[in-house]
Amino acid sequence: MVINDYSELIRGDRVRANTPPEINQAIDTEIAASVRFYASKTNYEITKRINELDLEWDIERYLEANAAIFTAIGSSMGLKKSRVWFILPLTVSIFLLQHAVQGWCPPVSVFRRLGIRTRREIEVEKYALKALRGDFDEDSDQESNINRAKEAVIEIRSV
Repeated sequence: MVINDYSELIRGDRVRANTPPEINQAIDTEIAASVRFYASKTNYEITKRINELDLEWDIERYLEANAAIFTAIGSSMGLKKSRVWFILPLTVSIFLLQHAVQGWCPPVSVFRRLGIRTRREIEVEKYALKALRGDFDEDSDQESNINRAKEAVIEIRSV
């Protein structure tokens, strides 16, 4: 199967659906480049990259951390300086509700432009790397690994 568009693999991702296509394409290109890079690497190096992906923060985690930080700042400043600061945690909570309902809020645009990926996008890269490593093969030898890597690169290049 030749994958022409990662959106086929990432259906139902509300963040991607609300992200401009050029940003999604840039993220997809980055995934493809990573898989191509690791296609010529050893299983150890691929495993190391998979472990890095396990630790990578997705956009939801960035949103949660961002909300916690701004809520704490706004609440502290509201208690110590001026009640006007309570607008900040109120705004943050409205953004979080909007994200929960629509899958989008203003900080999402900023994070996506910075290249922050969704969990599904991270999982697509992990899945491709696991396929390169041979996790889904019944028989695995060095020659078949090389052929599988070549096939994966050809499929990724068609993106």
